Amino acid sequence: MKFHQLVKAAIHEPKKLAAFRLLPIGKVFRYVFIFVALFTLLSFTRYLVGDATLFESSPELLEHGETIGGLIYPIAFLLQLVISTSYIFIRISIFGYVGILLLKLMKRRGEYRHMWRTSAIAITIPILLTIGLDFFPAMKNASTGITSLVHFAYIAAAAKYYPKIPR
Repeated sequence: MKFHQLVKAAIHEPKKLAAFRLLPIGKVFRYVFIFVALFTLLSFTRYLVGDATLFESSPELLEHGETIGGLIYPIAFLLQLVISTSYIFIRISIFGYVGILLLKLMKRRGEYRHMWRTSAIAITIPILLTIGLDFFPAMKNASTGITSLVHFAYIAAAAKYYPKIPR
């Protein structure tokens, strides 16, 4: 499947979302890294235009930032890339585990690797919501909760289409 087909199916086709558990792991990683790149580029762009500040905690850090000059930009980009990658993959892993618990409650068959892939594809809307809510300062405190509920809802919708445990 092409990227745009995966995005379209991930948004409004829970049956296909459940079927994505059979995708090769390389395709799932590519899909996730496209969102990591988008997340990183938007965040770095906000830093470049001055919307987000990097060194606001102490005057010493601000002075050190001015000392290293233009070197701050590649460092900030790499730091943002590492943080974004870590955040997204940890979130996918946690929701993969939550999905396994949900499968057990629903008496459905599935392994962690399958639910991890479903969780990775299901993160489409939560990541787009996170990016959108990031531009509203009043929503920063509630954005993690909102996106977590949306992610859980997508995983629950997909879990209904996992095969039942034979009796």
